[in-house]
Amino acid sequence: MGDAGEGLVDAEDRYQQMLAEREQEKERHGVVPQDPEKMRKLQSIRLARAELERQQAVTESAIRKEQIKQALADLDRRLAEL
Repeated sequence: MGDAGEGLVDAEDRYQQMLAEREQEKERHGVVPQDPEKMRKLQSIRLARAELERQQAVTESAIRKEQIKQALADLDRRLAEL
């Protein structure tokens, strides 16, 4: 499988992770919040976080790793605010 195939596997993994998180949220709260804008923001942040985690795993640059670490901290802060 080439690079494109690996990207599809990563996308599928992120999708499965998102579905699992959604199920966990349902269990915690009984139902998913009905605010579509909030749900869109949550999904967007989670997908961005998954992408940054993927980049962090493959990058070798110490500078880029620090940038990713800071970006992840910012996304975690945003998630906590929602």
